[in-house]
Amino acid sequence: QPVIINLGGVDRDLKRRLVDFAAGLIYGLNGEMQRVGESVFMLTPKNVEVSADERRKLQERGLLAP
Repeated sequence: QPVIINLGGVDRDLKRRLVDFAAGLIYGLNGEMQRVGESVFMLTPKNVEVSADERRKLQERGLLAP
């Protein structure tokens, strides 16, 4: 299941540590981590794709950058 992490408003050092931690998780799952907005990241496990329709819905909710 994809996960969206919004790190807006988080101080720089903590943000860096959280991104490093998330990158390690994704590496262990052979997944993918995409920056989808300013301080917003989407993590998807291996063999999981987010459809264009789901991306549109996330954009409408303000969770993904257009």
